[in-house]
This record gives sequence, structure tokens and C-alpha cells, in this order.
Amino acid sequence: MLLTTIDPFIQEFERQFDRLARQAFNGGAVMPMDGVRRDEDVVLRFDLPGVNPDSIDVTVDRGVLSVSARREEQDFDSERRFVAERPMGTFTRRVYLSEHLDSDKIEAAYTDGVLTVRIPVLERAKPRKIEILRSGLKALKA
Repeated sequence: MLLTTIDPFIQEFERQFDRLARQAFNGGAVMPMDGVRRDEDVVLRFDLPGVNPDSIDVTVDRGVLSVSARREEQDFDSERRFVAERPMGTFTRRVYLSEHLDSDKIEAAYTDGVLTVRIPVLERAKPRKIEILRSGLKALKA
């Protein structure tokens, strides 16, 4: 059994440090991503809540998929901000694509604050069944 003590100050410090580190390494704004590999394709989902779809840009160049988006601050004359935790500005994320993916057929859609990018797997990279030779047929030479 492992016994530890919980220090709320240390937990909060680590949480804030992690948040700042993610922001620093992503150009100032965080764009969380999930990725799944299926038999036919790879699907990437990027969280972009509150982003105008017209500000989203998805490009592919020499095997690198780049996603960028911009969230603008909305200030009104009658408002005085007392908390500002939502990241604003430009979000950018780059993903290196495998040569087994078909970058010519990438599709993207933005729904409910989530950008979904679908990248098909090339036919030669898809799983396939290999025929097994049986006795009586020509044997393979190793």
C-alpha cells in the first residue's frame, strides 16, 4: 500500500504549470486533439469551441497536416471584464502524416465546436487476408 498526502497548493500549481506549458508550446493557445485509427481511415478531432468556422484553415503540405483557427475577443462598451480564462487568439496544430495515408482525399467538417478531419488509408496499407498454401501445393522456399 502506498500512502501519500495531498497538498492542494501543489496540485493547483501543477495544474497551472501544465496549462501554461501547453499554451507556450502551442503558440499561445491550446487546441486539444483526439485521434483514432480505423481500418479504412484515420480520424482526428480538434476542440475549437466558440471559433468562427470561417477562421478555420486546414492545409496539407509534404506530409504535414496543419490546422489553424482564430477566436476573437468580444468586448462591449457596457462590460467590465473581471475574469479572463478562455484562451483567445490563433490556435495552431501540426500533425505529421504517415505515407500510408491518402493526403489527396482528406475531408474536414466543423460541428458543435469540434473540427473532424478524416484521412483515408491507402489501399496498400489496409489489412488483408493472406492465403495459406496447403499440402499438395508447391511449398515455399525459405
